[in-house]
Parts: sequence; C-alpha cells; structure tokens
Amino acid sequence: MVLRSLLITALLGITAFAPTADARPHRDREQEAALRALKEGRIMSLRSIESMIVPKMRGFDYLGPELDASSGRYRLKFMQGGQVVWIDVDARTGQVIGQSGR
Repeated sequence: MVLRSLLITALLGITAFAPTADARPHRDREQEAALRALKEGRIMSLRSIESMIVPKMRGFDYLGPELDASSGRYRLKFMQGGQVVWIDVDARTGQVIGQSGR
C-alpha cells in the first residue's frame, strides 16, 4: 500500500512538470513573429540593423538582440566590463530610438 502511494505521488509529480502539447518556448514564438513581420515588409532584417549599429559600439561586446514585434522595436544588448548597454532601434527604419546603461 505504501509502495502504491509512493508510485502515484511520483507519477503525479512528473506529470505536473510535463509541458503541454502546444507549449512552445517563448523564443520560438518571437522568432516566428519576427519572420512574419520581415516577410510582410513591416520590419528590416536583423542583419541590416546589426550592420548599422554594431560598428558604432566599438569596445563593447555584442551579446544579442531581442525583438518586440508588437512595438516594432529591436533591443540590442552590449557589454563592456561589467556595464550592460541596451540600444533600442526602430525595426521599421533602423533609427536608434533610445538607449540605457550608458
């Protein structure tokens, strides 16, 4: 009886953490939204944005982008020493619209 209770508890614990069939990582949904916006001509390619911004950030390591597809904004993350800098870029025009950490 005790073994049966332990087995049921273990199975319930495992299923509690199992992902649902339609659960996808947030990053996958972001990438799909970005690809759709790019194909529809609503945003510039990330490669184009990076080629304009990254060379201006001499001395900083480029850590990568984020896209907020709903606002049409890329956030590019840079680091120098312990300092993190975010550059916000309009994904439609490639214009820098803000920065933080600098």
